[in-house]
Formats: sequence, structure tokens, C-alpha cells
Amino acid sequence: MNKKVLIITYYWPPAGGPGVQRWLKFVKYLPEFDIEPIVYCPSNPNYPIIDSSLIDEVSDQVTVLKQPISEPYKYAGLVSKKSKTISKGIIPEEKKQGVLEKLMLFIRGNFFIPDARKGWVKPSVNYLSTYISDYNIDTIITTGPPHSLHLIGLQLKEALGVRWVADFRDPWTSIGYHKKLKLTNSSQKKHKNLERKVLNTADKIIVTSQVTKKEFQQLTKQPITVITNGYDVVKTPAIVKDSKFTLSHIGSFLSERNPEILWKVLEDLRREDPSFKSDFELKLVGAVSDSVLDSIRNHNLSDCLDNVGYVSHLEAIKFQRETQLLLLVEIDSEDTKAIIPGKLFEYMVSECPIVAIGPTDSDVEVILKETNTGHYFNYDAYDALKATLKAYYEVYKKGSLKSNAIGLQKYSRRHLTQSLAHLIAWE
Repeated sequence: MNKKVLIITYYWPPAGGPGVQRWLKFVKYLPEFDIEPIVYCPSNPNYPIIDSSLIDEVSDQVTVLKQPISEPYKYAGLVSKKSKTISKGIIPEEKKQGVLEKLMLFIRGNFFIPDARKGWVKPSVNYLSTYISDYNIDTIITTGPPHSLHLIGLQLKEALGVRWVADFRDPWTSIGYHKKLKLTNSSQKKHKNLERKVLNTADKIIVTSQVTKKEFQQLTKQPITVITNGYDVVKTPAIVKDSKFTLSHIGSFLSERNPEILWKVLEDLRREDPSFKSDFELKLVGAVSDSVLDSIRNHNLSDCLDNVGYVSHLEAIKFQRETQLLLLVEIDSEDTKAIIPGKLFEYMVSECPIVAIGPTDSDVEVILKETNTGHYFNYDAYDALKATLKAYYEVYKKGSLKSNAIGLQKYSRRHLTQSLAHLIAWE
């Protein structure tokens, strides 16, 4: 008889973006390890990104429970179109924020603790308490952000004594986004207290990076396991590599991820080498902040820019495999060392070399080195970045530009799900 596990998530198809991929794939593979996943999600969510193609990845055999949610973003959207970009995590730089945006961020941070989905906690606890008892479910998993979903797990644990695993796809109070919410001291304390209570009440905790594990170990003695995001085997039509020397960034390009050093290197390479200028193309696939586009324009790169915009997940994979080089950029901050973007693992199996720019001592740098899938640069590594792009360009001209990855199997979604299944077996 299969073990039943209730997974409480906000993001579920037709949601697009990285938030949905992790548990969509876990649910896909859990039955192979004698675990029956039951998914609980909102029936009327206000997803900032929609990707209807992901609906086809949900098996008809999976039980999906849905209950209504009331979200302030819907009402904020009537006042300002900026609410949708804020809900995506694309927050303008402080100096570019208008009065309304500053007010919205203040309200979001101080009146909706831990986040704007807090109103879903009470009705969810009421509904799930009955369901858990009726169907003899002994294990629940909450995944955040939004971290309000961990409060559902907290209350169910306290009321029913059910076994509870809290999955943190991102950190809570230490992530850069959190620090932009204009929190009062009182609100900051409330966030910290809730974070600590969740970490000390959950039976087990899952995180996606070693840096987050070390951070949480300062707050709790509960067992913490690192299960990263990963890649799945996706069949695509025959791939034809770009004829241009393309450097492609897939996913949202936030204001604070703006790599001025890269734009400067590209500007100089194009000025110094007419053939490089003729061959080079920059592709941005996904939502891009105005600050990034302004910087690209200021470095005279507009004529080589292909700003594609948001595409479905399947289309994104196609772009990843067609390009010559893949670009990964993380904010240059102590807080972002723990961030391992989900797209990194799809990048790694694309056979395209990765050019990554981010903070010193990042988990991303470790993974790139151990898998031999690209090069990692800090924000002051002008000479090294320039030399590497020149070297890649020379290999491209010979028609042999590709990565030679090693040890990727441990990042496959099936392998990672096996680790999860072992974790929730409780033996």
C-alpha cells in the first residue's frame, strides 16, 4: 500500500516560472518510490506568470485539492500595474520608486506578515484538518515562498500532531527581496519569530543550498537536508544551433542583477574586433527590468539585442539548447550566496557553456566547477571575463563550442525525488 503525502503549495500549473517546477517534478516521480502525492493549492490564484503547457505534465492519477484564496495583489492591480511586477519579485531601484510603489511595498511588508497570501492560512487549516483525519494522512509537506504556507503546516502540526516537512525553495528573512519591504522594527521581529517557530516545530527541514543549511543551523536543531533543484529529461524537436555567437539569458532579469561589467566587456569587444561585432547577439528570454535595458542601451548594445520576452517552459528549453553560450547572473550580495537558480540545472544539461556572474563563495560557483559546465566570475573580474568570452568566440568560429559536463546524474529530478522519498519514509 502506498504511503500518502499531502503537499501544500501555492504554485501549481498553470503557474509559470521557477516556483512551480520543483514540486511538479517531485509529484511526477514520487509514485515510483511507493509514495502517493496529494497536492493542495489555490483554486483561483493570481499567478504573475502563466504557462498552460505545464498542465499537460500533471498526471491524471494525482489527486489535486483546491480551495479559494483571497489575494490583495488582485485589488492592488486595479490601482497600479506595478503590482504585477512586484509580485514577480521585480522591484525597481529605490531611486526609481514612485510614492505609490513605496507605499505598496510598505503595506506588503508590514500589513501582510509573512506575505500577501496569509489570508489563506485559516481556511486551509480548517479544510485540511478534516481531510487529513478522513484520509489517514500522517505526513504533510509545505513549500515556500510564499512562507505563509509554512504557517498552515505549523497549525496542522500543533492541532493534529501530523508529521511535517518544511521545504524552503528560498531563504525567508535573509533574502534580498525581504530587505526591500520597508519593514518596521516590529514587523522585522514578527518575521524573525515566525521563521524561528517554523524551523523549530517542523519535524524535518529541506533547503536547496548548503549556504541556507548553514544559516538555518544557527536557528534550529531540527534535521536539515539539502535537496537542490534539478533537471528533467525533456524531448524537444531537433535543435539547430544559432548561427550567431549568441549569449542568452533565460528567466527574469532583475534590476539588482544588472551586470555592468559584462555590458562593458561586450561593448569593448565589439569596438575592438569588427568580426566579433558582426557575429555577436545578446538574447534575453523572460521579463527584463528597465534598469537592465537602460544599461544595455548605455553601452551601445541595443543593435545586437534580441529581447524575446516571456516564453513557455518548453520554449525556454529550446532557447537554452540553441544558443552558443548561456548567461547566469546573481545579485552581488552576501545574501545571494545561497541562491541556486532552478534554471542552472537545465543550463547544465544543454551542452552550452555557462557564463555566470555573482558573489564570491557562491554555491553556484561550486556546482559549475564540479560539473565542468562553465566559468564563474565576480563583479570585478573584467580581465578574466573578457579573456573567457574571447576564447569562447575563437572556439565558436571553429564550430566546436560545447560544454563537456561531468557528474550531472545526481541532479536529475528522479534521483532527487529518491532522496526526498527516503527522507519522508521516517524509518
